[in-house]
Amino acid sequence: MKIHLAGPNNTVLKDTIKITGSKSESNRSLLLSALYPGIEIQNLSNSDDAQVMESGLMQKKGTVNIHHAGTAMRFLTGYFAALEGSDVILTGSKRMTERPIKILVDALNELGADISYVNEEGYPPLRIKGKKLAKNQVSLPANISSQYISSLLLIAPSLENGLELELVGKITSVPYINMTLGLLNEIGIETSFQGNTILVKPKASVNPTALVVESDWSSASYFYSIVALSDVGSAITLSAYKKSSLQGDSVLQEIYTDFGVETSFGKNEITLIKASDTPKSFIDCDLVNAPDIAQTIAVTCFGLGIGCHLTGLHTLKIKETDRLEALNTELTKLGADISVTDKTLTLGTSSIMNKDIAIDTYNDHRMAMAFAPLALRTSLVINDAMVVTKSYPDFWKDLEKLHFKVREL
Repeated sequence: MKIHLAGPNNTVLKDTIKITGSKSESNRSLLLSALYPGIEIQNLSNSDDAQVMESGLMQKKGTVNIHHAGTAMRFLTGYFAALEGSDVILTGSKRMTERPIKILVDALNELGADISYVNEEGYPPLRIKGKKLAKNQVSLPANISSQYISSLLLIAPSLENGLELELVGKITSVPYINMTLGLLNEIGIETSFQGNTILVKPKASVNPTALVVESDWSSASYFYSIVALSDVGSAITLSAYKKSSLQGDSVLQEIYTDFGVETSFGKNEITLIKASDTPKSFIDCDLVNAPDIAQTIAVTCFGLGIGCHLTGLHTLKIKETDRLEALNTELTKLGADISVTDKTLTLGTSSIMNKDIAIDTYNDHRMAMAFAPLALRTSLVINDAMVVTKSYPDFWKDLEKLHFKVREL
C-alpha cells in the first residue's frame, strides 16, 4: 500500500499517544519467558517482530520462518541451539538470507551446538539440532551487532555451567547489552560486566515475576522529529516511559534539545515540548550506542535546513536494508546535499525541498516512519507504507490523531 501524506493545517500540535512496548525488550522478555515459564509479560509489543518471535518460540520441529525479523533470527538461533530435542530450519525473507550470522553460529558451535548452513556458508537458512551445551567459555568481536551478544547472554542462565563471554576489542552498542543484563537481573539471575568480560551464572528456575515492557524509544523518535519540525508551543505526550530506561535510544531526550525540543517526565509518560525555534546550525553526533535513530535525526536536520555529521553507523549496512545508502538515495531525491561512507553520514545545509516525492522504504519500517515527519514541510508519497507493522502497527493511525492527512493511493 502506498499513501499520500500531508501535514495538519495547524502546526501547533497537542495530543497524547500510547506507544506499543519496545520490540527489543519484548523479544528478550519472550525468550526469557520460554526458558522460565513463571514469567508474565506486561505491555508486550504488538509489532510483527514480537509476533514472529512469539510464534517461533512455540515451535520445536520443522521450518521456522521469521520473515524480516533480524532480532528473532539472532535470538532464536541461540534458543534452538540450546533447546534439547529441537530440530528446525530457521529461515526468513530474501533480505534475511543476505544478512551475516556466521559470528554467532561459530560461537554457538564452539560451545557445543549443532548448527549448519542450508545454502551459503555464513548466512541463513540454518539447520539447528538442539542439544545440551556443556562448555561455558567463548569470545566474540566486541564491535559486532549487540544482538549476537544478547543471543548468547539470554540463553546463558539456562546452560548447565552458565557463560563467560569475552568481547575482543572496543565494545559497541553497550546500552543493548545492558538492557539484556538488566532483564536477567530483574528475574533474579546473577551477572557481572567487568572490562570486556561478561559472566552469567546458571539458574534452573526463577520465582514467578512480571516483566513490564517499556514503550519503544525508537518509536518515540518520530514524535521528537514531529515536534522539532512543528511550531513553538507544540506538546505531545507519549506513554509508557521510564526516566531510568534500559533502552539506548532514550538518548533522544538529550540530542533533541539541540533542535529546541524539551522532555518533561510524568508518571510513566513523557511530554515533548517545542520550546525554541532556533535549533543549532550543525549537529555532530556519535550514534554508536543508538544507531536506530540515525534515520530520524538525519531527516529532522534536512527538514530544518541544518547540517549534520553522524558517526558510529557501521551496523546500519546490515539492517533491513543498507540504511546509509537508502538515506543517501531518498534524501537526494528530496534535494539534500548528502554523502555517506560505510559508517558515517554528512548532510549539508539546504533550503531546497522538493514536493510530492515518492519515498521508497526498502522493506524497512524505519525508512517509512523517519521520513513521515517531513509532511510538516512538504507533501510526500510513502511507498509500501504498511512496512511499519514490523515495529509500530498503529503509526499511521497515530499520525491521523495529530491531524496529519493520510490518504491511500
